[in-house]
Amino acid sequence: MASLLDEVLLLAYDDSSGFNKSSQLEIGLGGATILELALAGRIDVIEGKVRVVQPAPTGDPLLDQALHKLAADGPRKPQAAVQRAAKGKRRAVLDRLVARGLLVHRGEKALGFIPFHRHLPGDSAVEDDARNRLAATADAEGTDDARTAALASLVYALNLEKAALPGRDHRRARKVFKAISEGMWGGHATRKAVEGAQAAVMASIAATVAVSAAGAGGAGG
Repeated sequence: MASLLDEVLLLAYDDSSGFNKSSQLEIGLGGATILELALAGRIDVIEGKVRVVQPAPTGDPLLDQALHKLAADGPRKPQAAVQRAAKGKRRAVLDRLVARGLLVHRGEKALGFIPFHRHLPGDSAVEDDARNRLAATADAEGTDDARTAALASLVYALNLEKAALPGRDHRRARKVFKAISEGMWGGHATRKAVEGAQAAVMASIAATVAVSAAGAGGAGG
């Protein structure tokens, strides 16, 4: 089964150009990691800190690596945990999606000597499924599926509505995804287990985006 990391990265990469369209993708993948571990019952946010509550492997190498690091680090503030989980994730997820045939890597050169890399669609089944679930969520103004709710919250945090739902009403979708990111998931059983992690992840991504924007503004001045 595809993880939130796979889905977020596939949605962030433009199908035509093969380039990443999200300036905050790395931190978003860190958030996706924390949410996946919460959905799997491996971590919880207790007294304001991310703590490992079940160290058993999940079976996903990238998640298990992050889980091992979190266990070794001990309780950490959410933003620190998200940033720690984000390190190296974009390259690792890209590599495994290429290995699975979900993306096709193209190494090219501009002006004949400047190397650049594109990652174009391969097997589109995972990305299509993610888009369909998000579209259904936007249409229904909510979802009872915890994984789709987590994905919608990440799309909202990374401002990926236009990339995730081309040709649709992005403002309407963003309004729905915002409500989901604020905890309006409905009544499914995993809500309590994941709610704290989701709030922490959203705050962490927002803080990182704010710092990046402030830095860019300072550099521009």
